[in-house]
Amino acid sequence: MQRQEKQKWLGFLLVLLLVMGSTTNVFQQFSQFPHEIRLFQGEWKQLPLSMPVTADVSDPGILHITESDQAQNSGNSHHPLTFFTKTAGKTWLTVRLFGTFPIKKVQVQVYPKLKVIPGGQSIGVKLRSKGVIVVGHHRVQTGGYQVKSPAETADIRVGDYLVELNGQPVRRVEDVSNVVEKSGMKPIRVTLLRDGKRKTTTIQAERDVKDQRYRLGLYIRDSAAGVGTLTFFDPKQHVYGALGHVVTDLDTGHPILVGDGKIVESNVTSIQKGESGEPGEKRAIFFQENQVLGNIKQNTPFGIFGQMEKIPDNGKYNKPIPIALSDQVKEGPAKILTVVEGQKVEEYNIEIVHVIKQKYPATKGLIIRVTDPRLLQKTGGIVQGMSGSPIIQDGKLIGAVTHVFVNDPTSGYGTFIEWMLQDAGVIQSTAATDDRSRFFIVGIYRSAH
Repeated sequence: MQRQEKQKWLGFLLVLLLVMGSTTNVFQQFSQFPHEIRLFQGEWKQLPLSMPVTADVSDPGILHITESDQAQNSGNSHHPLTFFTKTAGKTWLTVRLFGTFPIKKVQVQVYPKLKVIPGGQSIGVKLRSKGVIVVGHHRVQTGGYQVKSPAETADIRVGDYLVELNGQPVRRVEDVSNVVEKSGMKPIRVTLLRDGKRKTTTIQAERDVKDQRYRLGLYIRDSAAGVGTLTFFDPKQHVYGALGHVVTDLDTGHPILVGDGKIVESNVTSIQKGESGEPGEKRAIFFQENQVLGNIKQNTPFGIFGQMEKIPDNGKYNKPIPIALSDQVKEGPAKILTVVEGQKVEEYNIEIVHVIKQKYPATKGLIIRVTDPRLLQKTGGIVQGMSGSPIIQDGKLIGAVTHVFVNDPTSGYGTFIEWMLQDAGVIQSTAATDDRSRFFIVGIYRSAH
């Protein structure tokens, strides 16, 4: 009985200490301690701490902790932890209170030194989908009355991708027409993609009395085209990134699954100026379409990516510059590179008004405002076709323009270049973080997107 009473009071005391501690700077500092640290090779990092801690690292060949800090922090003095990145790789940092109690395990990702060439060039994007995308249904008239769409009856939905008909690959709209005409009233085996999963079904076409052709009752599309901006080119791996956001189908709003595609040069012919409630746009034409700049291999939330075959020769930068990781970006002045006339890339002033701290890749990382009078006079701010325009701060490529605020065309969103480089395969992805990133409170253990 006495033992239970003692445990009860100890538990109460522990809760009281935690509640009181949560209001202190120490607790708040600890709660904000990063679960992951990302750095470049050859960089110093200092973690200011108001508690006596030491740290050990799982791979000292990647990360070196200065011994003087370890010695000072093992007592009651409160010194920052300082460490140096030696080589690229991933390691784990275990932080110990009083040099004994493990209170935090942090993943440290060290990237090799990296420089890329910022873009800013206007590009034409020609994208073919993986199969054909279903963008709508229509009824088929079969002798005086309309019947329900055969495809709708077969549970073929808007947003599905038709990839095979009767075992034959479907790559173009014409492939569907050919199979339907040959099959007539015979059932057709359909293989489709829905939410990334393959499904099979059977459909039977109906003969349309208007033109005596067999129809499935579907509206389908196999391609998309538009204008955007090149963000970067990596001269070592010969890969590029552009747009800064996903390409979606015009009717369904769904991301387009890439079959193949290419980027070509684009010439800006005029600008429709942006106004409140009415986003502006670049009007442009594809230029020298037979001279392909690169292919399109990926269409992700952070843009389009592929292999670069030809570097546009109208860039503002012809040499690589460093990049900044997301936690190195700060509020304040910056510049963007973009084209507003012809093919000339120009530099314009902007202000980064807010940096959204992100532990994991997310598309909206920056809120930016155009401050350059020249750009405001020409475009009214951010316009369609400007997405992908590189953002440069303190001589480093930090991100890309992605969206405009409809009610305020001078402002919009940007994404961090770090996430684009991950999708391009230039740096290692951190999206699937190992679940060993945890925190500890005096023997109480809990796992910590």
